[in-house]
Amino acid sequence: MDIDALRSFIAFVDTGSFTRAAKQTFRTQSAISMQMKRLEEEAGHALFVKEGRNLGLSVQGQQLVSYARRLVSLHDEAIGHFSSHRQHPPLVIGCPDDYAESILPSVVDLLRDALPEQSLRIVCECSTQLRLMLDKGEIQLAILTRAPDAEEGYLLKHDTGVWVKGANVANLESKTPLPLVLYEPDCKFHSAAIDGLEKQERDYRIMCSSSSATAIKSLLRKGQGISAMARSSVSYGLEMVQNADLPAIPSVDIVLAVAPVPHPLFGSHRAASLSQEFFKANAEAS
Repeated sequence: MDIDALRSFIAFVDTGSFTRAAKQTFRTQSAISMQMKRLEEEAGHALFVKEGRNLGLSVQGQQLVSYARRLVSLHDEAIGHFSSHRQHPPLVIGCPDDYAESILPSVVDLLRDALPEQSLRIVCECSTQLRLMLDKGEIQLAILTRAPDAEEGYLLKHDTGVWVKGANVANLESKTPLPLVLYEPDCKFHSAAIDGLEKQERDYRIMCSSSSATAIKSLLRKGQGISAMARSSVSYGLEMVQNADLPAIPSVDIVLAVAPVPHPLFGSHRAASLSQEFFKANAEAS
């Protein structure tokens, strides 16, 4: 099976969209459709089924995912092996600001172990913007937040959403209106917090929203409000809000996503290995 067609297939599986798959692989949607048609001819089965207005995977399509990932991974491993002694441009990694303290350092440690001579460049943006950068080929790796039932990326950590405030800041959670310091509206925790409060008919006021975890945490430590974030993002000077009648914040998965056209030294094979090492180390630490 054609490696490029399998990359396009995996891009569709990870993003759920032929539009994004086309952007990520720098092809037109018609070219992607032709690739998928050839894959179906080779497999001898329909790989897709209609689900309302959208396309999903058939049973045979779901079976192909595992084979496709292994084939692409083996291909990337071989390319990485034979290109390991060449000079390469920096490996560009995208990371949301709220994971720059908790997740990124460990990922970089594992990257340095695997590629000690390779230079790295780190870009901090929200998950939404990082997905766009992956689509454009501006970054090769991204640490992202995904829904627990999604297929995107390689799992690093299951995480819980929590309400957070400054350490030793009393009674903020019982104020009316409830003062909020949140990430930007495209953040899953922002929308979950607002939706939950409105369902409770709880009066609230957004004191500030920002894409900067540093800014949000500084304001929380000063007692400017409470926030919703991943449990792993709770750091020095912050504490989880306990025993308050606040809506539940959903769990999320933190994953490592690889661009469909990967860096020569870091394709899906290395991403899968790094994911396993990170997940194992995190499980042992907890």
